[in-house]
Amino acid sequence: MNIQQAYNAWANTYDDAPNKTRDLEAIALRSMLAPVPFQRVLETGCGTGKNTEWLLLRAQHITAADFSTEMLEKAKAKITSEKVDFVQMDLTQEWPCEAASFDLMVCSLVLEHLENLDFICQQANKVLQPGGLFYIGEYHPFKQYLGKKARFDTGDGIFELTTYTHHISEFVRAATAHHFQCIALNEWFDGGDTSEIPRILSIIFQKN
Repeated sequence: MNIQQAYNAWANTYDDAPNKTRDLEAIALRSMLAPVPFQRVLETGCGTGKNTEWLLLRAQHITAADFSTEMLEKAKAKITSEKVDFVQMDLTQEWPCEAASFDLMVCSLVLEHLENLDFICQQANKVLQPGGLFYIGEYHPFKQYLGKKARFDTGDGIFELTTYTHHISEFVRAATAHHFQCIALNEWFDGGDTSEIPRILSIIFQKN
C-alpha cells in the first residue's frame, strides 16, 4: 500500500498503540513552541489531532491538513472548534493556500515520507508571512541510518512505510535556499538519555 493507504489503515489504532516517536515529537513541539507567539497556523500532517489540540489553546485559527482521509476523520471527531479548518492536502502538489497567510507552519513526522525537501521549503516560504516560523519535528536521521522507519501493526503483521533519509544538513540547506534561517535546533532522546541515539530532531526556521 502507498503512504495514503497506510495512514488510512493506521488511523484506527494510531492514538492507542504504544508509539515512542509520536509521543516524544509531541513533547518536542510543545517545548520548542511554548515561548513562541502565533495566531494563524498551517499544521501539515495533523493526523488524528495529537498536536492540533495544543496549538488550538494559543492560535486564533488553524488550518489542519493531512493526506489521509481516515486520520482527518479521527481528528474531526475529537476537535469541533470553529477555529480549526480540516483539509485534505497532498504536500507534493501546489498548496491551496493564500500567500503570506500564516505566521506559523508546523510539519510533524511528515518529511521522512517526502523525497523533495526543496519543494516543501518553497511552498512554506510562499504561505508564511515575513518573519513567520517553520517548525519541523522529524524522526531523527541517526535512527534511520540504523534501518529504523515508521511501522505499524496491521493485525496481519508489521507494515513498514516508505521513507526517505534526510540528513540534518539537508534540512538546513533546503530551508536556507528558500530564504529561511535556522533559529533553534534540538535533539530528543528516549527518557532523556543522551548516551543513546536521539529519536527526534526538531528545528525552527524563520522566514527572512
